[in-house]
Amino acid sequence: MSSLKRRLVLILLAATGVIWLCATGWIYASSRSELEHVLDTRLQEAARMVHSLVAGGNIAAAEAVAQATVPPEAGYERQLSCQIWSLDGRLVAKSGGAPEEALAGPAEGFSERTVNGEPWRVYTILDPDKGVRVMVGDRIGLRDRLVRDLVAGLLAPVIFIVPLLGLLIWISVGRGLAPLHAVAGDIAARDGEDMRPVAPAAAPAEIRPLLEAINGLFAKVEAARRQERDVTAFAAHELRTPLAGLKTQAQIALAAHDAPTREGALRQILVSVDRTTRLVRQLLALAKLEGTPSPPLEASGETEAGALLRDIVRQTAKPGTAHVVVDDALDAVKLKGDREALHLMLRNLHENAVEHTVEHAAGGTIAWRPCAGGLCVEDEGPGIPEDELPLVTRRFYRGRSRSGAGSGLGLTIATMAAARAGARLTLENRCDGAGLRATIVWPRAAA
Repeated sequence: MSSLKRRLVLILLAATGVIWLCATGWIYASSRSELEHVLDTRLQEAARMVHSLVAGGNIAAAEAVAQATVPPEAGYERQLSCQIWSLDGRLVAKSGGAPEEALAGPAEGFSERTVNGEPWRVYTILDPDKGVRVMVGDRIGLRDRLVRDLVAGLLAPVIFIVPLLGLLIWISVGRGLAPLHAVAGDIAARDGEDMRPVAPAAAPAEIRPLLEAINGLFAKVEAARRQERDVTAFAAHELRTPLAGLKTQAQIALAAHDAPTREGALRQILVSVDRTTRLVRQLLALAKLEGTPSPPLEASGETEAGALLRDIVRQTAKPGTAHVVVDDALDAVKLKGDREALHLMLRNLHENAVEHTVEHAAGGTIAWRPCAGGLCVEDEGPGIPEDELPLVTRRFYRGRSRSGAGSGLGLTIATMAAARAGARLTLENRCDGAGLRATIVWPRAAA
């Protein structure tokens, strides 16, 4: 059932009906017990009244009382029947409508007996002195009828009350759901740019968790949109500079009349193309890391650290850059995780180390070696001021010592890729002050 309102109405009607039926059953049981007690008491009183007249020797008066024990009324004709029997088995007197057969046996007190196919409840008084038995009884079927009529009187109003109750419940549920409709209307009336939180203060407590969840979703969407705008603005700004440089260098190459000037302009064009290519690649890598879920580590294969690093060194090698050393011990280090994430992380760390080593100490050394639980890379760049170490992994952050040519994305991508691969990246300045050390630890790495 898709309608919450209809579901609530049916649940409330069903619950009300069950309670009503249970109450009717309880009333039936208690009423029957009380009615049995009252009618039994009436049998005793009627029998004692007739016996008192018989004991006084007034048989004629007793017979008259037996005839008029209970007059017809309310449709329950002759509820009581009375018989006076002698001890030798003769019927001395009986009320009108009483059967000819004895209502009860010789035992005194209450008894039940079927006479002419009809069950009776009888109270018997035995008087040996007068030689008579006084029997007063009523039909059990009449007792059952009394109880049925009582229950029917309780159930009859249901025919009129249930429709009215259903209407009242429908109206009440509708009014109770009005705040939910108001919130839905408020959200539906907004445009796609309106991410203001829905005010939950005036809402009922039952729908506040829903509103808080919606507000949380709005906040996440707004943060994602703000981040997308920032990335777009940054990309536009960063791409504008190399593109302008490309145009300028191309114009210089076209206008140059000597070969050295033309060659220099073409080399600058290559540098600008490399920087633009790296920036585009980093933006695409960042978007992919943020837009795709991480695969489970259990489903990932093992990657040999040494082979992967040598492959990255070959891909990024340029003449006249830093000297790279990959420790042979890394060939025995097996990394378990997403291979693409591992490649992104190691490549960005390597490019970051090469860039700052070349700018600070041309011809310096970059060393990859195993360390406890993973591997590390050391460069011979300027390092990072201690107060900036917690900040450099933020996207687009450029520290005081960082090159103006960098995008501020390399360490961000490395950190995100490390987390995706189940690793942890830490940065620290080398103890000898000769550069930066980046350490990657894999809990599942095995040497």
